[in-house]
Amino acid sequence: MGHARPRPRAPDALGPGMAPASAKQPRSWRDRWLSQRDRLLASPRFQRWAAAFPLTRPIAQRQANALFDLCAGFVYSQILLACVELGLFERLAAGPLTLAELARALDLGEPAADRLLLAAAALRLVEPRSGGRYGLGPQGAVVAGSPGIAAMIRHHRLLYDDLRDPVGLLRGTAPPTRLGGYWPYAGSATPAGLPPEQVAEYSALMAASQPLIADDILEAYPLGRHRRLMDVGGGEGAFLAAAGARWPKLELVLFDLPAVAERAALRFAQAGLASRASTVGGSFLEDPLPPCADVISLVRIIHDHDDEGALALLRAVRRALPPDGCLLLAEPMAGTPGALPIGDAYFGFYLLAMGRGRARRPAELAALLTAAGFQPPRSLPTRRPFLTSLLRACPDQAT
Repeated sequence: MGHARPRPRAPDALGPGMAPASAKQPRSWRDRWLSQRDRLLASPRFQRWAAAFPLTRPIAQRQANALFDLCAGFVYSQILLACVELGLFERLAAGPLTLAELARALDLGEPAADRLLLAAAALRLVEPRSGGRYGLGPQGAVVAGSPGIAAMIRHHRLLYDDLRDPVGLLRGTAPPTRLGGYWPYAGSATPAGLPPEQVAEYSALMAASQPLIADDILEAYPLGRHRRLMDVGGGEGAFLAAAGARWPKLELVLFDLPAVAERAALRFAQAGLASRASTVGGSFLEDPLPPCADVISLVRIIHDHDDEGALALLRAVRRALPPDGCLLLAEPMAGTPGALPIGDAYFGFYLLAMGRGRARRPAELAALLTAAGFQPPRSLPTRRPFLTSLLRACPDQAT
């Protein structure tokens, strides 16, 4: 996929006697207070005083640690990747091991294994146990029990490579990204024509990661009241399989690119769902959606598209729904309280590297939904909104 289209840049200099428009605006008391705060925090003299004064010392220490974590975050992520690539968590899941045992199992010299274990222990991935052994730490235990998390960690090699030049990525001067090539539909003029070999890798990744959020969605909105669920852009059918296992009478339909739909049909057959699960191949930006379901789900789909594409998809969903049907829109959203780094920072740059789409705030999604012919959506609380937030929208009969 090609790099993102460059955005117009503001002039580097203003004309004589011209001031920035923002300088002419009256400043609120909050703006004035924040300006004073910024001047204090930027002052080396204040920094030395805050680090020494007993009442401000803990705050200064936390701020310094947080800033260092921002600088060192890439190193932490690579330690995590090394643990996953070496299979460290799987080995420790069977029980604690000594340094010597781990060095042999990981094919590392003892000094290298010791360095890795000390680093992993500092990040709570592993932890020391009695007898000089190491066991799983709280974070490592989560990875060991979730194959989808390990798959996403390996996948992030591509993102890290694409972010080597973040300024070039922002300006649109970076070379084609690896993520853009990984998600071939994002840059294809005819995504419905992609061959099976081009969709296999990303379809498998989505199938592995989907269970992480499927339970949260299905807990937030029980589907027992519905007759048939159609998941648009549903990949290999992991979300539908989870819904089908929970509600045995629910009929299931998957709509995705033809090559992806073929893979989903195999998954349904293996899961014993072939009698009540069907697949339809097509491009949801070009082909009409079959009007066969009273509930349609979009799981991590809208944020992959610009506003024009998102609106086209939502209008297609509106046309396919009966008057009493509803849409479930689930994805990480920008502006989520307690999860701003995920929605605004992580997904903001992941989608930039991918080449299109953006994380949106609930109000932005609500505006798209109403423009597409839906009533104002209802936000449904999920257990882990940093993974996914959920909106339910019904057709507006006046449109």
